[in-house]
Amino acid sequence: MDDVSWSDEELKASIEAYVEMQRNERTGQLIVKKQYYKKLVEMFGRSERVFESLMQNISYVLSLMGRGWMSGLKPARDIGPLVAARIEQLLEQISGQKAVPVAAFEIAVREAAEQKDLPKPSGNPRPKRRRISVAQLERDPNVKAWVLQQAAGTCESCEKPAPFQGADGSPYLELHYVQGLADGGADAVSNAVALCPNCHREIHYGANAQAVEAWLYDTVQRLERD
Repeated sequence: MDDVSWSDEELKASIEAYVEMQRNERTGQLIVKKQYYKKLVEMFGRSERVFESLMQNISYVLSLMGRGWMSGLKPARDIGPLVAARIEQLLEQISGQKAVPVAAFEIAVREAAEQKDLPKPSGNPRPKRRRISVAQLERDPNVKAWVLQQAAGTCESCEKPAPFQGADGSPYLELHYVQGLADGGADAVSNAVALCPNCHREIHYGANAQAVEAWLYDTVQRLERD
């Protein structure tokens, strides 16, 4: 997909289609991906296969952002940092959320790591500062407190004790919204679990993130699918 030149209109329409499919999937509606691809083909004249590949690239950018991606559209890495940055920006515009951009940087890291005999970098002793405006959703602290209290120091995914104690002496677990707030998820105990740092990173960035999510829905009785 690196060699495909995408217009902003094509990317925006594809991302909107992706977000709609993902939203419908989460609410249990039947999804026929080909219908969405066909509509994009009618609008822009490319093949269905090309748009399906783009959807997989969108999944990859979402995975780099730590957000959930749609089942059946496994993340595909064949995307350059510039297109990834545009996809990330459009995803934020559509969701109404502004976060620190990560996609282009992470793809550049992966491309460099694949080079043979990568020379030792000199780095930058005085990194430049960039001012970035980030939107933050308001949350109810009682939701986190209640979920942590229910977990009682045990990760609700791997079911192992918290790996260490926080500075205040309490077992360290992190709150995770199974359906992310940026994706329209509720700030409610029916959408939140307490995870150890390892499981929390896996459900955001791991190859088996969807399997972990399914496990949580099956085992944590208070969780409800929106």
